Amino acid sequence: MIITVVHWWPIAILAAALLTDAILMIRPPKFIRECLSGVNFPKEWAWCLIVIKFLGTAGLIAGIWLPGVAFATSVAVVAYFLCGVAAHFKAHNARGQAFTTCLFMLALSIFALASLLVF
Repeated sequence: MIITVVHWWPIAILAAALLTDAILMIRPPKFIRECLSGVNFPKEWAWCLIVIKFLGTAGLIAGIWLPGVAFATSVAVVAYFLCGVAAHFKAHNARGQAFTTCLFMLALSIFALASLLVF
């Protein structure tokens, strides 16, 4: 069982990246708008992604002091970005800056999760 978060910094880095992503989604720049339209995501539902990212950030920050929360939130964030990658493949949009960013966030999420299990 995970008792303490020995290395808090991978969780903090993921939280900062997810928070930045959520803030950018409030008034999305061109590459985010292109990403959402590229995977055929409805504009009316974009607010859901913002809420999910803010809740993920809150869970990761709380997880610095509550390791079980860090683990659960990290698993959820990995699942979120796996769904994002799958959406890109399904829409035949697995190229460009948006897809690369999604892959980077997935890798960062996996690293943060692994840091809870390995270190």
